[in-house]
Parts: sequence; structure tokens; C-alpha cells
Amino acid sequence: MSLIVLGTASHVGKSVTVAALCRALYRRGIPVAPFKSQNMSLNSYVTADGSEIGIAQAAQAFAAGIEPEADMNPILLKPKGEAVSQVVLLGRPYKDVQIRDYYMETDKLLAEAVAAFERLQRRFGNVVVEGAGGAAEVNLYDRDIANIRLALALRLPVLLVADIERGGVFAQVYGTLALLPEEIRSLVKGVIINKFRGDPALFESGVARLEELTGVPVIGVVPYTDIRLPSEDSLSISKRQCVATEKTVRIAVIRLPRISNFTDFELLERHASVEYVTPGESLAGYDCIILPGTKNTVEDLNVLRGHGVEDELALSRERGVPIIGICGGYQMLGKAIIDSGIESGGDPAEYTGFGLLDVVTAFAGYRKTTVQVRRRATGPGPILQAMGEVEGYEIHMGETERRGLPEAFAGEGASTPDGLVFGTYMHGLFQNPGAVNALLAYISKHRGLPFEPITEADGGILGASAAYDDLARHFEAHIDMDAILKCFSG
Repeated sequence: MSLIVLGTASHVGKSVTVAALCRALYRRGIPVAPFKSQNMSLNSYVTADGSEIGIAQAAQAFAAGIEPEADMNPILLKPKGEAVSQVVLLGRPYKDVQIRDYYMETDKLLAEAVAAFERLQRRFGNVVVEGAGGAAEVNLYDRDIANIRLALALRLPVLLVADIERGGVFAQVYGTLALLPEEIRSLVKGVIINKFRGDPALFESGVARLEELTGVPVIGVVPYTDIRLPSEDSLSISKRQCVATEKTVRIAVIRLPRISNFTDFELLERHASVEYVTPGESLAGYDCIILPGTKNTVEDLNVLRGHGVEDELALSRERGVPIIGICGGYQMLGKAIIDSGIESGGDPAEYTGFGLLDVVTAFAGYRKTTVQVRRRATGPGPILQAMGEVEGYEIHMGETERRGLPEAFAGEGASTPDGLVFGTYMHGLFQNPGAVNALLAYISKHRGLPFEPITEADGGILGASAAYDDLARHFEAHIDMDAILKCFSG
């Protein structure tokens, strides 16, 4: 059997709820797979066979004790700007489309999604389905293949998740249930209220009244917890708070307009002050600067140059500050970007990069590299030489030619001879404890700060297994699991 987790809005905790459910079932010996028909995210993951899916579904798969695969997120939308998204279908680039044109294909895409779900259900028996955004978007009911149309096609039991932190949680739940089509409303088996703070006893009368009004039981009130799982989109960046002191390593990650895979830095965030710096803000005072990935290198490069980031980087280079580019950030650090129109969506043109690395990137065709990698850091300098072997994954359009510079890693990347400026296509680099230790040890020594290496148990591209266990235990302590298990016994 299977069930669907819908939400009253975006960011109410659907992804975390699905991960918790997957882990709870896994701990009971019940095979299960996660599924999200359509995801919109610039944080993605590459599976073992080179398929690209949303990083949340990859994390949910690991929570379920299985390997991620394309069927778990058959449709991934990666916004490129100006109402254009790249559509990744069953793990592979499909096309770039305007949103209005995308909606013309929803019948075909829904069929692909249902087929992917059915394949998972045949193999695993149980599937936990995640909706997208708020379920009661009445203007989208005829084309909503992530919530309503999918739920109508699958006819599975539904859990509705709400977020009390937003305020107005009773209205959230009541209004959503009232607006759902009757065919879906009758499938709702329970409500979960997330991120609760305070005395649960003071909330009981409200829960009773809500159940009376809706006829749907509240099967859990889950207290707020800071157990971290990979974040899906850049909105969560604004919620990250770092307190920097004179005794703290400060790392600036340039907050690109189309930043992608910022989950690359979540391990660093736990051991240093990682600050997402808006273009135009000063980069003085930081111990390291990272240019992250982006969904549109050309457009973000132009934004950075327009805000004086090029000059800030040059000054940082003069001060001996390490500067690291990952994926699109690596491309920007080069001498030039030659675009046939694939990246920008416009006429062919050549763009001048920041020139800190002697490399040239060309976007010559609609081809994407998606591959898991394990490489040894072979570049010069104190940081790369201390990294050892690291693992991650590549997701990128374009190819980069290195011109005389040393490789940063065996077979890939580039570094200046002193090793203080380097670039790589490897997402997940700083989810490796060896890479984090190498960077923080160098900075700490340079500043005369104490440094305590982190352990392997702290690492992993999608977090340590213990975090999923902690999440499941937290979830189960506040949820009527018997009510949920009934959904998997019918």
C-alpha cells in the first residue's frame, strides 16, 4: 500500500515528514520508496546511473535504506529565469520551456509520473508520495500533476501537513480541507502539525475543535527540531543564521541569483561561520570566498560584474584569501565563457570571466554531464594537498578547457600554482570531512586559531545515517504511527 503527503503550503515540512516516514518504516523492516512526481528545485543529486533528481528525494531514499533513482522524481524543473525552466524527465534533460508551454504537456507528463510510481510500487510494495507546495491551489487543479491530478489518478490515503510556525494553523488546515475536491477530501486520513513550540496542553482544545469542524483526526503535533536534512531551495538560505566572532572562521558564499546546490556547504555551516553574501556587499574580512553553482552561469556572471564582485575578488586574491569555484562558480573564475546560445538562451556570444584561473568554458550543445565521482586531490598548495580522496557528483552544461594550470583533482578542475584559487565541477566536495578539515585547518593556522578536525561520522553528501534515525525517533514520539501503518496494510 502507499500514501500521499500533501501540504497546506510550501515549506510546511512535507519533505521532512516523508523522510521521517521512510526511516520509520525502514526501521520496522517495511520496504518503502519515496516519490515526488514533479519537483521544482535547483538543488539536485546525481544517482549511480547518472540520473538527476531532486536532492530531497535522494535524501528520502537514503532514509528508506535504498539507492536513489530517477523514478523517485520523474519530473524535475530547474528554473533558469524569465519564466523559463529546464525540464529533467526521468533523470535526463528534456528541454527548456516557458511555463505556459509546460502546462500544455501536463497530460503526457502525468502519464510518465504515474508509470514511474507504478514501477516503484511493483518493486518496493510501499511508496510514500510527496506533494508540492500547497495542495489547495484552486487555479491549478486542471494541471496540478504534483497534487490534485496525481491524487485523483492514484487514489491513495492522504496525510495533510501544516506548519504552526507560520501562524493561523487552524485556518490553514480548515481552508485547505474545504477547498480540496470532494474526491480528495474523502481520502484524507489525518493531519500532522509541524514545528510546534510551547506547551502542548495549551493546544489541545484547538485540536479538538479542528477535529470537530473537519471530521479529520489530528494524528500528530510534532515539536520543532533542528535535525538537518538537505534543503530544497534557496528560500531556506535566508533562515540560516551565523554568528561570527574574532575566533570564528568566516567563509563567504556568494549568493548568486540562480544559486544551485547550496547544500554543498551544509557540513561547513556546522563548523564555521558560512555567510551567504549578496552581490555588492563587501568581501573584506572573510577568510575564504566560494562561488557556488548556478543554473545560468552567463546571467549570474553579468550580475556579479555589475555589482563590482570582480574587483572584490581581485582584492581578496591580493590579500591571499582562498577563492574556490564550484561548477558554475568554477566557470566564472576562468578567462572566458563561449556560449552558442545554450546557456543564455540568446545569440551566440563570448563573455569575459573573472580571469583568476586560466581556463575557458564552452557551451556548444544541449548536453549535460551527470555523474558520480570519486577523485584524489592532486593540486598544489596547502589546502588541496591535505584533502586526500573525496567523492561527489557533477551536474553541468558546458566543458572547461584547462590551459597550462595544474589539475585540482585527478582528471578534473584547475588550480593556481600556489593552490589558493581553484575550481572544480564536483558538487558535494565540502560534504567530505577530509575537504572540510583541509580548508579549516589552513585558515585556522593562518589566523592562529585552534582547530579540531571533524570525523567521518559528521560527513556524507546527504548526511549521516544517525540523523535519519534521530528524525524517525523524534517523529514517532509525537505521531500516531498505528494510524499511519493502517495505510500500509490495506
